Amino acid sequence: MPDVPAAPPQTLLVTVSGNDRPGVTSALFDAIADVGAEVLDLEQVVVRGHLTLALLLAAGPRDVVLRSVVRDVASGLGMDVSVSAGTGDNAPRASGRAAVVVLGAPLLASAVSAVTARIAAHGANIDRIHRLSRYPVTTVEFDISGADVATLRRELSLESAVRGVDIAVAPAGLARRGRRLVVMDVDSTLIQDEVIELLAAHAGREAEVAAVTEAAMRGELDFAESLRARVAVLAGLPVEVLAEVRAAIRLTPGARTLVRTLKRLGFTVAVVSGGFLEIVGDLARELDIDHAQANRLEVSDGVLTGRVVGEIVDRAGKAAALRRFAEQERLPLSRTVAIGDGANDLDMLDAAGLGIAFNAKPIVREQADTSVNVPYLDAVLYLLGITREEIEEADAEDGVPTPAPDLPAR
Repeated sequence: MPDVPAAPPQTLLVTVSGNDRPGVTSALFDAIADVGAEVLDLEQVVVRGHLTLALLLAAGPRDVVLRSVVRDVASGLGMDVSVSAGTGDNAPRASGRAAVVVLGAPLLASAVSAVTARIAAHGANIDRIHRLSRYPVTTVEFDISGADVATLRRELSLESAVRGVDIAVAPAGLARRGRRLVVMDVDSTLIQDEVIELLAAHAGREAEVAAVTEAAMRGELDFAESLRARVAVLAGLPVEVLAEVRAAIRLTPGARTLVRTLKRLGFTVAVVSGGFLEIVGDLARELDIDHAQANRLEVSDGVLTGRVVGEIVDRAGKAAALRRFAEQERLPLSRTVAIGDGANDLDMLDAAGLGIAFNAKPIVREQADTSVNVPYLDAVLYLLGITREEIEEADAEDGVPTPAPDLPAR
C-alpha cells in the first residue's frame, strides 16, 4: 500500500499584547513548557512600550489545556490574548521575495497607504514590516513575497515621485547579504562642492564655470568638451591653489558614517569622478576608500596649463571604472551599488546592481533604480537594510561618536 501522508498537526495561534515589561515572554513560555507544547513559529515586536507577541504552537491533544494556560498567564500579567485553532505550519511564502525600503522626512501615513496599495495591486504579500531609522529620516522596510522586482520597482517609482518619499526595491534573501562594491561620484555626492568651481573662483571665473557645470550635469552638453572648456580657464593658476581647494572642501553630511560603516561590513568602497585626482586622491586616502579614479590636471613650471592629461573620465569612463573595480574585487555586477547626481553618472548607475540618484538632477532621478532626496549620504545605508541602531552600536564599540543631525521639522 502506498504511504499515506501524515496529517498536518493541530495548531494554536496565540497572540498576546499589552504594556511591555521584563519577564512577559519568560512567564508565558514557562507556563506552556509544563504542558510540553512544540513551538512552530514565534515573533515579537515592541512599539513605544506596547508589546505584541505571536506564537504558533503544535497543540494536539493538549489543546484545551494550552488554551487555559495561556489565558491564565495573560490575565495574571494584565495582557490581552487571543487564541485561534488551525492545522499545519505557516503556508510557505510565495516565490519572488523582495525588500521594499521607504524613506521619508517626514514619512506620512498617506505615503505608506499608497505604497502598500501598490504592493497589493501587484499581487505581492507583505510578510513583515520593521523600522530601520527614526532620525534624521524615518525609514521602514517591507519584507514581501510574490513580487517581480523589476516590475514592482517601476510601479513604486511612480508613488515615489507623487508622494515625495524615496523607495528602493531589491531582491531579498541571500542577494541582500554578503560583500558588495559601492562606487560613488564625488562632486555634489561625497562632497557638497564642485571642485572645478572652487578652482575657477581663484581665477575669478566661478560664475561662468558654474553655469557650464550645471548644463553638463543636466545632460545638455557633452561632458568631455565642457570639461576642457572649464579647465582652460584655470591656465596660469599656481599649483598651490590645489591645496587651498582641498582644505576648503566640505564633506556631505553622513559621508564619513557611510564609508566607515561600509568598511566595517567588509564592503569595497570606490570613488570615480569627473573632477581631479589631485583632490580626489587625498580625499580617498583620508576616508580609507579602496579605489579612486579621476581626471589629472596638467602642470608645468609650477602652474596649471589649463589642460587635462590622459583619457577623460566621462560618462562611459565612470561605468568602465565600476566594471573594472568589480572585476578586481571578483564581484558580479549584481553585487555593486553606484551613487551619483548628474547625467555623467547615468551609465554607471545603469551598470550597477543598484543605482542610487543622490539629490540628483531630474533626468537622473527618472532613470536610476531609486533616489535619496534628503541631505544625508548615510541614508544610503538604510536602502541596503542597515539600521540606525546598528550603525550607532558599531560606532560606540569603536569609540567613534555618531553625528546626531537635528530632527526634521514636524
